[in-house]
Amino acid sequence: MSRVCREAERRVLRLLHGDKTRIQLRQIHGHLLRHGLDQLNQVISHFVSVCYSLGKMNYANRVFEQTHNPNILLFNSMIKGFSLCEPFEKSLFIFSLMKDRGIWADEYTFAPLLKSCSNICDYRLGQCVHGEVLRVGFEWFSSIRIGIIELYVTCGRMGDAHKVFDDMSRRDVIVWNLMIRGFCKTGNVDTGLCLFRQMSERNVVSWNSMISCLAQSGRDSEALELFDEMRDQSFEPDEATVVSVLPACARLGAVDVGKWIHIYTDSRGLLQQVVSVGNSLVSFYCKCGDLDAASSVFDQMAQKNVVSWNSLILGYAFNGRGERGINLFEEMMTIDDKPNDATFVAALTCCAHAGLVEKGRDLFASMTEIHRIEPKLEHYGCMVDVLGRSGCLKEAHDLIKSMPMKPNAALLGALLGACSTHGEVKLAELAAKELIDLEPWNSGNYVLLSNIYAEDGRWDEVEKVRDLMKENCITKAPGQSAIGMS
Repeated sequence: MSRVCREAERRVLRLLHGDKTRIQLRQIHGHLLRHGLDQLNQVISHFVSVCYSLGKMNYANRVFEQTHNPNILLFNSMIKGFSLCEPFEKSLFIFSLMKDRGIWADEYTFAPLLKSCSNICDYRLGQCVHGEVLRVGFEWFSSIRIGIIELYVTCGRMGDAHKVFDDMSRRDVIVWNLMIRGFCKTGNVDTGLCLFRQMSERNVVSWNSMISCLAQSGRDSEALELFDEMRDQSFEPDEATVVSVLPACARLGAVDVGKWIHIYTDSRGLLQQVVSVGNSLVSFYCKCGDLDAASSVFDQMAQKNVVSWNSLILGYAFNGRGERGINLFEEMMTIDDKPNDATFVAALTCCAHAGLVEKGRDLFASMTEIHRIEPKLEHYGCMVDVLGRSGCLKEAHDLIKSMPMKPNAALLGALLGACSTHGEVKLAELAAKELIDLEPWNSGNYVLLSNIYAEDGRWDEVEKVRDLMKENCITKAPGQSAIGMS
């Protein structure tokens, strides 16, 4: 290669890894073509690596297709690129093309191929790649072992993952974390916890995986105990820890722990820098009924997303401050944050709890007319609640009949409850009968209908309901009481 070409190559590499690569990619490609560097595999490999870091693998693929004699380095770059950018299946196509050209895979080929199989959760295809790994004898490379375990974990094949895990003489923390995540994901929490206890070395990901798993499995007390243990062992919680622990704190009423997390995240700058942390704190304080603290956190957040607004609006709804929630919704509209499905659930819930019927009608209509959001079952349920609480029972029933989907038990139950409150016997009877048709096994529905008839003095109908229960082998659930022990 001439001195001029070498200088051109060095200049291209400097440009590729410079600060303005994103806006200069086409110019750099033109530079390659002008100086005859478009057939140098090493240069094109750098070009491909920059493309996948920018999410522009389609562009990289067009450049690759114009390369006459790609070598293993370039093929590996393309395979890796498509393991990180969609379409992930393309990496397997390129691997097939590589084999057709008689180019042998090396130890850097298979880890990204396995990653692609994980990304598309294709167990069969992953098995084929695993078989190819065994055929060429590369199963002892650590990155490939990790890729195989990640594949089986992602596909929920923990038996296969455990076989590979057992065969490993040296297991780093990444492998342990993958196994723990896999067992927790498939519902085998105790096995995951057992593996966690066996680890000789942990990182924050290990703690986060286990804490998150326990919290999501309803084992909130254990999650908080593990969080305390994590701090005792001098591991610093990160944003993932906070997002996992705060919901458990809210469910247990562990306000002191939640407040400690608030102080900690504020001191580390996480509250200002990470939206999910702020959202979790807002949700925590709302569930604990401390709306002033929730509002304060909301105001401190440097960035907000739709979840931030939804959390506080819903918090106002469930804490008896529906009008404040609607004001917040209207504030959200003024700063052009786009509402989503959940926003309207929150806003309509505010209307129901605050008795804002006309506002509820306007909001419900605006979903399709202004925001192009098709109402779902939960939106209809909220609107039935809005109308039912205010006594607009016929309108609520007409709304149910106009729905493009079938009502569920919760929606009919809301209508029935409103009918009972407002003494609307005829409509209550219709709702109760529809509930029985929907849930013929639920004894509570028969009892509700029987009570409706009894309150109206229709004792013959009460007897018919009892006969129907006997005919369908339905028994009334016994009454229960709960005694709290301190």
